Amino acid sequence: MRMPVIFAAHGAPVLLDDDVWVSELAAWAKAMPKPAAVLMVSAHWEQRPTTLGATRTVPLVYDFYGFPEQYYQTKYPSPGAPALAARVRDLLDQRKMPWSDDEQRGLDHGAYVPLVAMYPGADVPVLQISMPALDPEELFALGRALAPLRDEGVLIFGSGFLTHNMRYAFRPGIPSWAREFDAWVSDALVRFDVDALEDFRRRAPAADLALPTWEHYAPLLVSAGASAGSAARPKVTFPITGFWLEGAFTKRSVEFG
Repeated sequence: MRMPVIFAAHGAPVLLDDDVWVSELAAWAKAMPKPAAVLMVSAHWEQRPTTLGATRTVPLVYDFYGFPEQYYQTKYPSPGAPALAARVRDLLDQRKMPWSDDEQRGLDHGAYVPLVAMYPGADVPVLQISMPALDPEELFALGRALAPLRDEGVLIFGSGFLTHNMRYAFRPGIPSWAREFDAWVSDALVRFDVDALEDFRRRAPAADLALPTWEHYAPLLVSAGASAGSAARPKVTFPITGFWLEGAFTKRSVEFG
């Protein structure tokens, strides 16, 4: 069965205390076929060349600061995915894309936080890979290289945020720029306008406010590239929408059929 490709807004570790969002993520997972494995691309790992993380169960990466101690006790002992890693290396070799391994690198919070909500049993093998660069065309090409995994039961999973401005995290109300950017991305995705999605910094309204830095948007381009592996334009749906933390972050998550 061909798996969808997804992009999920991943939230900080405190997402797991948000019963509504956790239930939305859990319902989304149940609505999809259960994957044989997950290939995770998180906003929180940039490393050139594309680097493959641990292929066995290793400790998580608690890549956040100043949170209560309970958030550093979260565990997610998902099985490693050595066979998937071998397949990823092969696909990258076919495209002459360089890669490396980091066998000690565990899942960061952009990877494990949504997985705890979606696959709480930690019974699906997970492999995380890095983003090689914040270059839109390169990220889209990486996704294209990985597209055959969809037909092998692998869920290609981009994890980030479509708006991410910490200065507005706790201000009341949803800023107009957040709504405008969220609507623009939604429209570009439904039309699958790859040129617009790659050139969002010039074309999208309020891009500088929505994404002062854009590493959280970058996994979307990998997911979009992976969905473009067939001749047909992918069907795009939004299983989760709305805003979090008074509107600083759009929860919009994307499923490419």
